[in-house]
Amino acid sequence: MSAPASPARPRRGERAAERRLAFWLLVPALAALGLVVVYPVASAVYRSFFDDPIGAEPSFVGLANYAQALVGHDREEFYAALANTVFFTAVSVVLETLIGLGMALVMHRAFRGRGIVRAAVLLPWALPTAVSAVMWGWMLQPEGIVNALSGAEVVWGGGEWPAKWSIVFAEVWKTAPFVAILILAGLQTIPPHLYEAAAMDGASAWRRFTSITLPLVKPALVVAVLFRTLDALRMYDLPQILTGGANNTATLSMLVVQAATGELKQGYGGALSTITFLFVFGCAFLLIRTLGANVFRSAEGAAR
Repeated sequence: MSAPASPARPRRGERAAERRLAFWLLVPALAALGLVVVYPVASAVYRSFFDDPIGAEPSFVGLANYAQALVGHDREEFYAALANTVFFTAVSVVLETLIGLGMALVMHRAFRGRGIVRAAVLLPWALPTAVSAVMWGWMLQPEGIVNALSGAEVVWGGGEWPAKWSIVFAEVWKTAPFVAILILAGLQTIPPHLYEAAAMDGASAWRRFTSITLPLVKPALVVAVLFRTLDALRMYDLPQILTGGANNTATLSMLVVQAATGELKQGYGGALSTITFLFVFGCAFLLIRTLGANVFRSAEGAAR
């Protein structure tokens, strides 16, 4: 009497077929990703090893372009741009997270016209960055609406710190709604009965916020911080339009564009873009290793 066929083989074959199907479905996306990400990065790295001014024959210079930026005669400009990039990123992300959390908590409450408020909040984020920068440039004029409403007489484009804070204000105004929407999505996943049970136990509003809201909305907060940090580290268009890099407001991305297109130094621009890419990649790796691990631990704790 023959033994019945084992069902393991058909299942194993089905899994293999599913994996092959998944691979072929991913091929177009991977090909597009290679064209728009891998090829430009590889091209920039290759060019960074050459003295490659437009209109002249490129010559191999090894790490000279990197040395020029890190320890050479352009090091002060490079480290100033690096410091500006870190400043804009740290300050804007912190403010956006705090303001976005407050906006999300307000929009999460039930009130008349909540749908209209949620739609209106998205308008600053939906505006193109160039439009926002031009608009803020008008408002920050000496006779603009910002000085008129505040009663101050600040020349926002006339000094280093006023110019830097004007960039921060414009960036926070535009992107805090994006953070708010991400956090709001996290708030809507919290079961209402948790708050009801805590209120019946006599927990204060602050205790409910710190013990229920913050732990359960933490994954959304981490995603918002990751997205905004990686985006802010590549900041270019807002400071370029608002200040043009004047008053020590240039960022790393602005240096890359200036070297590659303004000074027509393709090799040096490639070195700067490679350094910027490695810097952003390193920051992303550290954030994912720290914040991401905390989120997974929180999720496991909640599941238990």
